Amino acid sequence: MAFEFDVPDYKKIRVIVDTDAACEADDPFAIAHALLSPKLIVKGIIAEHFKVPGSMEKSYDEIMTILDAMDLEVPVYHGQKGPLGQDTEVSEAVSFIIDEAKREDDKPLFILCQGAITNVAKALQVEPQIKDKITVIWIGTHGEAPCTAPFTEFNSVNDIEAANFVLQSGANIWLVPSHVYITVNIGLSEIQRRISPCGRIGQHLFNNMVDYNNSEGAGWTQGESWSLGDSPAIAIAINPGCGHYHEAVAPLVLDDTSSAVKEDNPRIRIYTDVDSRYILEDFIAKLEIAYGNNR
Repeated sequence: MAFEFDVPDYKKIRVIVDTDAACEADDPFAIAHALLSPKLIVKGIIAEHFKVPGSMEKSYDEIMTILDAMDLEVPVYHGQKGPLGQDTEVSEAVSFIIDEAKREDDKPLFILCQGAITNVAKALQVEPQIKDKITVIWIGTHGEAPCTAPFTEFNSVNDIEAANFVLQSGANIWLVPSHVYITVNIGLSEIQRRISPCGRIGQHLFNNMVDYNNSEGAGWTQGESWSLGDSPAIAIAINPGCGHYHEAVAPLVLDDTSSAVKEDNPRIRIYTDVDSRYILEDFIAKLEIAYGNNR
């Protein structure tokens, strides 16, 4: 990797990437972004379910495919197999979160959540004291309450119990709601021209996106573009100032994913926008430096 700059060691942070990687086509872009970013010490990647039987295992397999395409080795862990109330076992991913949070290390630990938030909720349920040792950046919910759901927000609806458990836990939460994460737009033509030439990982990202865009599951999309909605979790970890935010009372997520007021909920950080130019260009530049024109 030929970066001609250094990140001072004291500015580096530990991260765990929590991802439902096989659900749609944007998670793989975010995973690759994290792995390419020298500020982020990726301690592990954990597979998240998306409320379909076998979905966690599919996410695990997609993570392994990404690592193979990047010629990288990073610890990968199986997460909970389903929502918080349905899976009573403690997965290896949850044990890993707890162990890493309790580890003595002067570098802060961020958990970058790109799907349902079941794994983090389970870890906090098993070891509540780790709430003071982690920062959770979550792509999810419709944001500050009160807010009627303009559509069913996918990441929160896949485990509403876990969403509310984490939001009420008192952990340091940085929330990236739907009206923010949908703004990171990229055209399929740009992915073809700028990303697909970048090694096996670039080709995988493009092919995976095209395949999903043509599937029945993508019937809601516009046809030749996509929102890389998971990527803000990575970019904010790299640069918390790449968007505007404020503190507000954490929302209560209702069954239809509307945000309701619950006055005794703790205050959290809620992003109101992100710099999509920075997010996309930072990722593409890193990909070009590392794998450009090298299939």
